[in-house]
Amino acid sequence: MLFIGLDSGTQSTKAVVLDYETGSIVAHASEKYECLPGLPPGHMEQDARTWAAAVDQTIESCLQQLGSRRSEIRGIGVSGQQHGLVALDARDQPVRAAKLWCDTSTAEECGLIAAAFGGAEGLIAEAGNAIPPGFTAPKILWLKRHEPENFARTVSVLLPHDYLNFHLTGVKRMEFGDASGTGLLNVRTREWHRGLVDFIDPGLHAMLPPLGSSLEKHGTLREELRVRWGLPEGIVVSAGGGDNMMGAIGTGNVEPGVVTVSLGTSGTLFACADQPVTDPQGEVAAFCDSADRWMPLVCTMNVTVLTEAVRGLFGFDHTALEAKLMAAPPGADGLTFLPYLNGERTPNLPNGCGVLHGLRTDNFTSAHLARAAVEGVTTGLAYGLKRFRDLGVVPTEIRLTGGGSRSAGWRQVVADVFGVPVVSLATAEGAGLGAALQAAYVAVSEAGQQLTLADITARLVSLDETTRALPNPALADLYAAQLERQMGLTRSLKSEGWL
Repeated sequence: MLFIGLDSGTQSTKAVVLDYETGSIVAHASEKYECLPGLPPGHMEQDARTWAAAVDQTIESCLQQLGSRRSEIRGIGVSGQQHGLVALDARDQPVRAAKLWCDTSTAEECGLIAAAFGGAEGLIAEAGNAIPPGFTAPKILWLKRHEPENFARTVSVLLPHDYLNFHLTGVKRMEFGDASGTGLLNVRTREWHRGLVDFIDPGLHAMLPPLGSSLEKHGTLREELRVRWGLPEGIVVSAGGGDNMMGAIGTGNVEPGVVTVSLGTSGTLFACADQPVTDPQGEVAAFCDSADRWMPLVCTMNVTVLTEAVRGLFGFDHTALEAKLMAAPPGADGLTFLPYLNGERTPNLPNGCGVLHGLRTDNFTSAHLARAAVEGVTTGLAYGLKRFRDLGVVPTEIRLTGGGSRSAGWRQVVADVFGVPVVSLATAEGAGLGAALQAAYVAVSEAGQQLTLADITARLVSLDETTRALPNPALADLYAAQLERQMGLTRSLKSEGWL
């Protein structure tokens, strides 16, 4: 059996085909696109139909690669960028371009929502999450306030992956994981929060699709597409989910204990929990996952942003940067790099900047700067892991993804700073693989096999054991002190208005 996993993001849509028997990726394709040009500052938008066209193109490319094996396709899963607003009219056509997760034009609407519910603290008490500009709820309110004619035309509100599921099946439905990123879902009960929906507009209740389990199928592939692609009857389309939720499945993070950390341009850290994990401080996002559990998540804005800046400053290639990292001692001889070059989300420093502290003549070297940069961004993520632990999430293994995970030195720093064993994945497919695995679960369940999603990921998600790094107990106190120093500096500078 073969399963197609789709990963639709802001820059491209990728498709992979998973061989369920062997666990290998037997075909892959991608289509690039861009955001709409010429928009005012803070506005980030794309035409949702661009995503649908890219889905069709990548699937068709994969099927060409498969040749006669296309007859083995049994299911499709979709991962999509979170939080985006797709508003459809009575003819199921987009009333305007989709506002994306990175659109920050809705700050005023966030303020209005927060004021009505007692601020961030009140929102967390009501539904589990504060509502930042990236979430979907303020985008809907923005549409109502700034484009009332388009709001009046809106019949359905979908998220990006829901729109692609609708394109594939003709069914409108929303699963719990991605729905929790709208800000409208009570993550504790997995139901729409009536008060929040009513505040935006009482008519919004009719626009939101029905909610359902993330482990049930969304629908069956539309006949028109099935015939066009020469596929057998009964192709299931799984519920799909947001990119982080599908990334969790793709890294085997479907049971408590495993924590996934992405070392990309930004950093993401998320876990699996049997119960809702809500943070009174609002630093940990209280999401549902796409496996009918919960997924506490922390995001930082600066990871390889900082290391690439250091690499560019000295003209290093990646091998040279790795050598410099290893040439300086743990702790960088007291040099601390606050990594907030792009502002920061965790901790909440929207206007933050980078800071070097502890410079002396003996540590003013390229090696120390490289070490301090890697330790600074890793310690920033360790603050998120500390918040996890404070809230009862106990990590037993860190699974690394993203560009930074390719560095052996950085993997060791993560293990030492986090105090937890670290290992990378054997494949970089991530969210696309997670989508294919979810589709496989739905298909084999419908066929009557008594398997859990964990059974499937345990067999098909491969770890690269050559990358495993174990924490050095001798460095535990040093890095605990570094975490306190970094956060203490952050608090002090913020209190004086310098961050």
